[in-house]
Amino acid sequence: MDGASEGDGKAPEPAAEATVAQLIERATDQISRLVRDELASARVELTDKGKRAGFAAVMFGGAGGVAVYGGGALVAAFILLLEKVMWAWLAALVVAVVLFAVAGLLALFGKKQSKRVEPLAPQSTLNSVRKDVESVQQAVKEGRGR
Repeated sequence: MDGASEGDGKAPEPAAEATVAQLIERATDQISRLVRDELASARVELTDKGKRAGFAAVMFGGAGGVAVYGGGALVAAFILLLEKVMWAWLAALVVAVVLFAVAGLLALFGKKQSKRVEPLAPQSTLNSVRKDVESVQQAVKEGRGR
């Protein structure tokens, strides 16, 4: 007697002798494991991107807040400068019109740039899933060809 058949009475079956049910069970287990691994990979990738985006948003927010105060001081300086050559109310009106024109241009450029934002989807995970699907499809095709 060989050592493999003595233990629990169940010797591992060679792949050639496995039943269809066993093969389907193995495939189901492998696909489930693959899906869980891909979801875990996507979760890690999205978490990393989320942390980076959050930190960047905080930095941009802080810069914007400080820039608002600087911009206010600069606007006041322009008004005071123009007030030397025209009425104060007219100087303030001229500066306001210029600021609204600049704001409009910035909004147009921002709209154009927002269309160019790269997708937020986890690209490496999606590529990996596509490769996995292609591999499974290829294996199915090869299995049918026998």
